[in-house]
Amino acid sequence: MSDLNGKTALITGAASGIGRASALAFAREGAAVMCADLNEPDAKETAERIRSGGGSAAALALDVTDETAVRDALQATIDQLGGLDVVFNNAGVGDASWERTIQVNLTGVFYGLVHSTALLAERGGGSVISTASIAGLVGLVTGVPREMPVEGGFLAYVASKHGVVGMTKQFALRYARKGVRVNAVAPGYIETPMTEMIRDDGPGQAGIESLHPMGRLGQPEEIAEAALFLASERASFVTGVTLPVDGGYTAR
Repeated sequence: MSDLNGKTALITGAASGIGRASALAFAREGAAVMCADLNEPDAKETAERIRSGGGSAAALALDVTDETAVRDALQATIDQLGGLDVVFNNAGVGDASWERTIQVNLTGVFYGLVHSTALLAERGGGSVISTASIAGLVGLVTGVPREMPVEGGFLAYVASKHGVVGMTKQFALRYARKGVRVNAVAPGYIETPMTEMIRDDGPGQAGIESLHPMGRLGQPEEIAEAALFLASERASFVTGVTLPVDGGYTAR
């Protein structure tokens, strides 16, 4: 039996990168998937890829900084796909102002956590995963020969992702006896549109590859597989964990 056979998942940031890879992986393992993203056309493309492969999927436009919209997306998943068992709070930004980064990466994940955990508990349980980062576990460096700025997007990114790690622990404690597991994944540098600017910055690609003991960057599909594990019953005794998927970056 597939890991998520008969389950229904809502994935934010599903238009590209880790979110799209996760939507495809969850569908491969039997889940019906609601593909949510601010970029609705590309979220619809993700859903269409799932349907063309014989799976069940829908798509919707979602700004995770809009609390009402987050609640509505959860309900829309139930209404359109017949249930809700897994929520993957994956949407995020990497190079924005302090205000925008905190709104999306921290407040947006908070809205996803607070409303999904309560709803899943009412429905008998489920799994919630959020995308943190190595920048939620350690300070962020790029390997590019220049100093990292201490203001704006980089610092906001580190602060927001540390916040995701903390919220993961707190929500896991709150819902541990209510059938809801709450975990996070902490990717290293992954080949996605978010890291493209850093990878194209002079020696950026080689520089950030060198930060990973495995000597390469990760692929979106590798993060999707970790999220799939945390969503599945194979992780039935796992909650409150932030799982690094980083080629050894945080092992030093």
